[in-house]
Amino acid sequence: MKEFKNRKEKFLTDSGIEIPAFIENNSDEYKSKLGNPGHYPFTRGVHEQMYRSRFWTMRQYAGFGNAEESNKRYKFLLEQGTTGLSIAFDLPTQIGYDSDEPIAEGEIGKVGVAIDTLKDMEILFDGITLDKITTSMTINATAAVLLCMYVAIAKKQGADLKKISGTIQNDVLKEYIARGTYIYPPKHSMRLITDIFAWCNENLPSWNTISISGYHIREAGSNAIQEVAFTLADAIAYIEAAVKAGLDVDKFASRLSFFFNGQINLLEEVAKYRAARRIYAKIMKERFNAKSEKSMMLRFHCQTAGSSLTAQQVENNVIRTTIEAMAAVLGGCQSLHTNSKDEALALPTEDSVTTALRTQQVIAYESGAADTVDAFAGSYYIEYLTDEIEKGVWNYLNKIDELGGAVKCIELNYQQDEIANSAYEFEKEIESGERIIVGVNKFVEEEHAEKLDLMHIDEAIGKKQIEKLKEVKSSRNNEEVRKNLDELKKAAEGTENMLPYILKCVESYCSIGEISNSSAEFGVSIKIFNRTKS
Repeated sequence: MKEFKNRKEKFLTDSGIEIPAFIENNSDEYKSKLGNPGHYPFTRGVHEQMYRSRFWTMRQYAGFGNAEESNKRYKFLLEQGTTGLSIAFDLPTQIGYDSDEPIAEGEIGKVGVAIDTLKDMEILFDGITLDKITTSMTINATAAVLLCMYVAIAKKQGADLKKISGTIQNDVLKEYIARGTYIYPPKHSMRLITDIFAWCNENLPSWNTISISGYHIREAGSNAIQEVAFTLADAIAYIEAAVKAGLDVDKFASRLSFFFNGQINLLEEVAKYRAARRIYAKIMKERFNAKSEKSMMLRFHCQTAGSSLTAQQVENNVIRTTIEAMAAVLGGCQSLHTNSKDEALALPTEDSVTTALRTQQVIAYESGAADTVDAFAGSYYIEYLTDEIEKGVWNYLNKIDELGGAVKCIELNYQQDEIANSAYEFEKEIESGERIIVGVNKFVEEEHAEKLDLMHIDEAIGKKQIEKLKEVKSSRNNEEVRKNLDELKKAAEGTENMLPYILKCVESYCSIGEISNSSAEFGVSIKIFNRTKS
């Protein structure tokens, strides 16, 4: 674990009262249940000093249009004080289609940056030194390809691969549950994921190999208990698959990370994060016999809830995001993205994304929330909520085990049905007025959307991206491309780790579509399957 110099020599309130790192309760029951920060069962946080040593990573999720436009936004965010990059990819990139495929028309660069080949990644990170920044990439079905592109850029920059750090989401199970951007069936996807675990363990030891995501589960309509339960059930499936593949749990578990949704019920959210850490620690220790405490730490990124943003009275979204971010900080997140006020209507402008980042900075530097660890510990209500969430999560985990595990439950539509029922009840409450959404079903005002300065993606970007791809394909060594794709196909049909073969393809400027389609088992037949699902 890295050591960090304390932010301050002494922590004081505005009135001059000294702030302890944490308040210790010496009762046996309290100690066994909660422990102290930085120690099993990590209810109170994964580090002893938490933000007294350093703040969470302020990581603003961004990416749109082409690599040139997104590179400008990343440099802008870094100038504004963001401390980590977070890459959004467009839909064709997420599901393994090149920009020149007919199915990609109308989607190029719309919800993220378009990446077809290593050339795009070279432009995306132009002027950004990878060994001096951490990067999170929200990519799942094609995670192995984008990771290899990142590695290729790092190698070109002369970076030490043992030291570069960041995260790939790489969580395909939640795609089947809640989101839908998958290419391959679960069995094949799980193999790619465990190949990534093994390869990174040897070559990229500081990289977080998966970000097991409850965010999209919550966005689809789950409640807090379901979000934690289904996320941890997916984690169990990944860990079981890795152990079955012969990996030592204490060799890879410390590089697993999580991604939660920051909703607006501040106290329930704080309790949710605390309960999730405690449950995960018990799972790792008791179910997987992990010996290292690092293997038992649930480290998580949080993004404030996109689903809580409203198109009506967009200024209210600044307030919502502030509350959600405060809950994440008081709940002990390791990195945080704050949504922008205009995201219910469009991709965020520079002005709105600056306000979103400033929200984190004000919480960090002015609110005092970062001056002590687990500030709500011992609150009767918080401890009650934490216990109740834990009970509810264990009930779901036991039920999923009874049904045969997370993958089997996905096939049975179990998680999907539970989420759908929860979402339906939530919407009924809004429609009936039982649940108030300010500006939507109460305190409504006449809207003037035309006054908003919204961001728009230039439709010409798609044509430019296709032209760039044609240039790359015409200028590369196509004999080498065919050779590397053939070797990848053979590896996919066998049992070898696929990452070295994907990296060779990437470095010879194979496109993401060519790599995704490179094997009959991993590509053509299953890609056709996904095309029909589209």
